[in-house]
Amino acid sequence: MRLPPRAATRLAPALLGWVALASTALPAGDPLRVVLTGGFLVLGPGAAALLARPTVARTAGGPDRLAALPLAVALSTALAALTAVALLAYDAFSVGRALALLATVTTVLALLPHRTRPGRAAPGGRPPTGLPPVRAAGPTAPRPSDPPREPREPREPRGRRGPARPGRARPAAGGAAAAALLVLVAACSGSAGTSGTGSTTGSGLPAAAASNHPPAPGAWRLVFHDEFAGSTLDPANWTTCYDWNDGGCTNAGNGEDQWYQPGQVKAGGGRLTLTAQPRTVTGSDGRTYPWVSGMVSTGRDSWNAKPRHTFTYGYFAASLKVPANPHGFFPAFWLIPAASRGTPPEVDIAEFPNTDQYVHMNLHWRGPDGSDQHVGQNWGPADFSSDFHVYGVDWEPDTVTWYVDGKVWFQVTDPSRIPTVAMEIVINLAVGYLESPPPGTTSAAVQAQWVQVWQH
Repeated sequence: MRLPPRAATRLAPALLGWVALASTALPAGDPLRVVLTGGFLVLGPGAAALLARPTVARTAGGPDRLAALPLAVALSTALAALTAVALLAYDAFSVGRALALLATVTTVLALLPHRTRPGRAAPGGRPPTGLPPVRAAGPTAPRPSDPPREPREPREPRGRRGPARPGRARPAAGGAAAAALLVLVAACSGSAGTSGTGSTTGSGLPAAAASNHPPAPGAWRLVFHDEFAGSTLDPANWTTCYDWNDGGCTNAGNGEDQWYQPGQVKAGGGRLTLTAQPRTVTGSDGRTYPWVSGMVSTGRDSWNAKPRHTFTYGYFAASLKVPANPHGFFPAFWLIPAASRGTPPEVDIAEFPNTDQYVHMNLHWRGPDGSDQHVGQNWGPADFSSDFHVYGVDWEPDTVTWYVDGKVWFQVTDPSRIPTVAMEIVINLAVGYLESPPPGTTSAAVQAQWVQVWQH
């Protein structure tokens, strides 16, 4: 069965949209992914809107259809911008969700019944093909066809529009654009649509169910996992300080206000909870700290002890919920070297310095002069404190790729920057990095549902 040529033409933008959505499974920055998504966003929705409008029957001498190309690009750009604004307004933006909505709108436009309305007679008084001749009362002079109109430049959207001009119908493409906007608003209101499988949180991101397979491509085997199902922290998996533990510890290099203590770590019933509280203590380093807090690591109990678990390459993920009172607190999920007991290198899977709206993803390496070099990316805004979210990193010999709830948000592809040494996992809640908690703050907590490590 063959589609009529016009039907195939109208379905092409919709097909491109779904292919572009499928291409998001490719790594970020992949040339094919860039071409497909860029081509669809620039041309697809606008072309579908123009092809959905009623056309005027005309002879082969009609206007050149290439004249509609700038209008198609303008419409596509406007619809893409409206999609992004609508999703951001509901804290539900993601590339996959935006492409899915635009592909749906494009498909609806492509499936609308096509209508043809009569056009003006061609030169010489001949009617368009398929229309009966109109007999005139007397001889009339032939009427030349109107010259093609120049496409209008798109105008900025306004809150209100004036009445339509008398005797002139609004273009159907305008109605299609309005319908597309309504679809976007309806899709974003209330609970946002899902991305992948599982339920969604108030921010529109998927709930943090334990993963049966990493979102990163390849064959994987689970080599480490802890769902904190027991009544206490599993000492075979975790210690409650850095490798320089001596009756507690801190990260002096950051000038932090907390002294980490085991009593600030609670595990059991499917939750790990690290709690920070204002309490003045004197550390084994002789300094006085105004706060105590909790952390866990797969490293050592003390400087000369053996690390519990170290990993070289793999997919690392944790389901975390960060404090809703972020100012003065710095929760982090990261990897540090086991042998050197210090950084760099360092892989910051997810950091939240004084924020619960933006996740920071960073990679540190040692420069030729021994200095700490780093590159990073922030993603947001989203309410990361309202529910659990999955933060992951795929650490390969030639790439490091960061994920939030199964979606790629950042990637490093320079092998000279990528660590090659065994790493320990750290989850901690620091206090006083860059700013201290506001007066009257009584506590803050970061929670974890599970931690996993997968390797090829």
